[in-house]
Amino acid sequence: MSGQNLDRTLAALADPYRRRVVDLLRERPHRAGELAEAARLSFPAMSRHLKLLRTSGLIAEERDDLDSRVRIYRLRPEAMTELKAWLAETDALWARQLAAFKAHIQKSKR
Repeated sequence: MSGQNLDRTLAALADPYRRRVVDLLRERPHRAGELAEAARLSFPAMSRHLKLLRTSGLIAEERDDLDSRVRIYRLRPEAMTELKAWLAETDALWARQLAAFKAHIQKSKR
């Protein structure tokens, strides 16, 4: 993941309302109004959050087949793949550091 993409993803997830949207979209796609109601936000505020999540690549917007005025949002799981890989690399680094520290402490006790 490029540093710029990672920064954009983390910035998008930094807001609790946007994390709530991601949580809701993990369950199923939702209409914008449903997301606003579930997050207890005004529609204009939710619209701003949805725009940022779309720009970051975390969600996709589709039009309802029956009513083109209705927008349906879904999570783009592939956007999280790069973040998960970065987190796995970071976790592995910490695991190695902690294992080395544990070995050092055990060696010092002898």
